[in-house]
Amino acid sequence: MKTKNMVIAMVIAAFIVSPLLAKGGRGRGGNRKGRGSVVTLTEKQAADLTFLREEEKLARDVYLAMFELYGTRIFNNISASEQRHMDSVGALLDKYGLEDPIIDDTPGVFANEDLAGIYESLIAKGNLSLIDALEVGLKIEIMDIHDIEVEMLPDVTQTDVENVLSNLLAGSYNHLDAFKSQLASQ
Repeated sequence: MKTKNMVIAMVIAAFIVSPLLAKGGRGRGGNRKGRGSVVTLTEKQAADLTFLREEEKLARDVYLAMFELYGTRIFNNISASEQRHMDSVGALLDKYGLEDPIIDDTPGVFANEDLAGIYESLIAKGNLSLIDALEVGLKIEIMDIHDIEVEMLPDVTQTDVENVLSNLLAGSYNHLDAFKSQLASQ
């Protein structure tokens, strides 16, 4: 008798809960799964966000160094924008429980050795002249655009991540245009 009552209770519960689950929709956090679903990232998505956090730091650090060297306003303005980009990606890392690779925010310090090497080469080129520094800005923005547009966005499945990456991409295109314009006026 207890088993029969338990089965009846489970069937009734299934009829009550099933329509609620079937509604689905976008749950909290911008995921594309049913309401209340736990949102997780793939390993690639997590690695992309972790890399992007430091790539935005690389841009900020280089632009700060170029501003200090040349005093040209474009580097100061865009470094502030790169800080906002870092903060946006940092918020996603927090939300998805990912470890922040920026343990030491000292300019030029990176957990990713490849980015550390790229930073050093960009600083060396930028130190040659203002024209070289502006070309470094072009190179950074082209790298950012490629990484976001080609390597990251096609794999995104979360609306919030897609929104942040799309905003960063638009910013990088704006920065690219600004550096092109600045170079044309030299």
